[in-house]
Amino acid sequence: MTLPGLGKFKTWLAGNVDADATNTVMYDRTLVWMVLGLIVTGFVMVTSASIPAGDFLVKDPFFFARRDAIYLSLCFLLSLITLRIPMDVWLRYSNFMLLGTIILLVAVLFVGSSVNGASRWVAIGPLRIQPAELSKLSFFCYLSSYLVRKVEEVRNNFWGFCKPMGVMIALAILLLAQPDLGTVVVLFVTTLTLLFLAGAKLWQFLAIISSGLFSVGVLIVTEPYRMRRVTSFLDPWKDAFGDGYQLTNSLMAFGRGTLFGQGLGHSVQKLEYLPESHTDFIFAIIAEELGYFGVVLVLAMVFFVAFRAMMIGRRALQLDQRFSGFLACAIGIWFSFQTFINVGAAAGILPTKGLTLPLVSYGGSSLIVMSTAVVLLLRIDYEIRLANAQAFVRSPK
Repeated sequence: MTLPGLGKFKTWLAGNVDADATNTVMYDRTLVWMVLGLIVTGFVMVTSASIPAGDFLVKDPFFFARRDAIYLSLCFLLSLITLRIPMDVWLRYSNFMLLGTIILLVAVLFVGSSVNGASRWVAIGPLRIQPAELSKLSFFCYLSSYLVRKVEEVRNNFWGFCKPMGVMIALAILLLAQPDLGTVVVLFVTTLTLLFLAGAKLWQFLAIISSGLFSVGVLIVTEPYRMRRVTSFLDPWKDAFGDGYQLTNSLMAFGRGTLFGQGLGHSVQKLEYLPESHTDFIFAIIAEELGYFGVVLVLAMVFFVAFRAMMIGRRALQLDQRFSGFLACAIGIWFSFQTFINVGAAAGILPTKGLTLPLVSYGGSSLIVMSTAVVLLLRIDYEIRLANAQAFVRSPK
């Protein structure tokens, strides 16, 4: 298999280094296969889970499947472009990316379309963009570029530690106005973890965690709908036809799945019982139709992608490619933590949050942003392999 775009890179490389160095594959084939496995699984499960919703809403059982195919095609085309962009370009324009995202987050409060009481989408022609998804990637690019410039300040100065947290708080205020607490939690945890990996002092880390937990607690208590989510999550069967309706139906999907599942397409909960079955709660449908083995397989693929991201980041940092290294680590933390929240909400371990399962759930903005993050991992891995190949050629034989 030849990854689109990397064939030309390898041909160019062959003209600049000797044959021994170019025998090495210039991209992570296992990572590519895992990502393709997640995308195919996601498309199949979105098709299966969305048939009743499509038939009920627009009298077209494959409405969401077709839209998902269009989004995946767009992701592929954008990936061909993204794969050719050097990481230095992302470093150079990271601040502008963050500024553009902030403008979109402000715009969505005034001209955004509302779904289920939340204004999170901006319509641009036939497409609807969710700035909250863009905010994750753009902020992590900004944070990585900040660490390139200020990593020593982060390690030795509390003010250097607080600066990126201040930017994150500004984003959090805009996100909470939508409202979107789930994205805020992902940004907060990923930011703290990345700063900790960069060498921030433990007492700073613990102080921010304590203040963050206190702030989340206040946000939950001051909003009745968030408080209802927490209380219904603790005992969903107490109000099974009210606040606990979504979670109880999700748990029934898990219970019906048992070891081998009911079979692809044989879910009962997707038949108008489980709301958002093709988006936020698609993992419950996977559990019902594919059973325990399907659940383990999907989780293994997601966390392998996250693990490979951390390994790629580690290798980049060893080569002193700081921006690439920190960004790859941020992507790994982001993927794993968002998966944990999505699966935890579906399984009743955590309160319900409107977060997608990476590369699996239906959603155009999420698919585009997640696929872009994966392509960035491949680009980082390529540049690492290229640097190692060139070092091999320059070394004396």
